Amino acid sequence: MARKRKEDAPRKIDLEKVARLIEALERDLEKIRGGSADVQRLRDEVETLKNVLRSPVRRHHWVRDALHGIREGFDDALDTAVAEGMEVSRYIAEIGRILGM
Repeated sequence: MARKRKEDAPRKIDLEKVARLIEALERDLEKIRGGSADVQRLRDEVETLKNVLRSPVRRHHWVRDALHGIREGFDDALDTAVAEGMEVSRYIAEIGRILGM
């Protein structure tokens, strides 16, 4: 039976960094007028991640999945050009760093 190598094990996520990122993202999402489906999906993903972070049981894989959902939401929002005025690349880069990408 092969042993798992250290680099194969999932990295722990810095939950404090995630919380700061979500606070900033939530503030920026409030600035967007209109209710396109892509922006609403981002808002929903942010709310989901906030709930995960408030949970007494914090599972890193739940946070990782939620961050991936937000990242995908940004991709969709960028494709339809609805993320005006947001520093989308900053959020994508920060999520990538948190996830070790």
